[in-house]
Amino acid sequence: MATLNVNGKPYTFEAEPDTPLLWVLREQVGLTGTKYGCGVAQCGACTVHIDGVPTRSCVRPLSTVQATEKIVTIEGLSPSGSHPVQKAWVALDVPQCGFCQSGMIMAAAALLNDKPNPTDADIDAAMTNICRCGTYNRIRAAIKAAAKGGDTKSAGLSIQHTDGSVA
Repeated sequence: MATLNVNGKPYTFEAEPDTPLLWVLREQVGLTGTKYGCGVAQCGACTVHIDGVPTRSCVRPLSTVQATEKIVTIEGLSPSGSHPVQKAWVALDVPQCGFCQSGMIMAAAALLNDKPNPTDADIDAAMTNICRCGTYNRIRAAIKAAAKGGDTKSAGLSIQHTDGSVA
């Protein structure tokens, strides 16, 4: 039996020590917001925070995660969707297909926690996740908007929503 602290709650389960953390989160804990993309830590769809550090969970064996470490998934970042990054993502219509977005949001949240006012170089260095839809300009704009307290006008994009409003 193993125990993990996930989103502030203890979870006890049985799994082989070499099982990737991603599969424990999805299959044992039942949190499916963290996605499987590549299985080799390249795409970032599986990004979670472990003690505040963005971590590719698809290659992190369960045996390397201690019960005292705090794991945060997309579901635990802000259950109500009120985290500044989540709000900026919605305001700027960042997702297209949405598959990579939970990992992108987790990476962006960790970046802003570490560097509250990131430069373009900081964003480039931290955001190594892959978006197959190519929404990188909107991702950058959303990070900048979240850093400026949600000011989407300062993000450098002008997006007209289907209801006619402009972000």
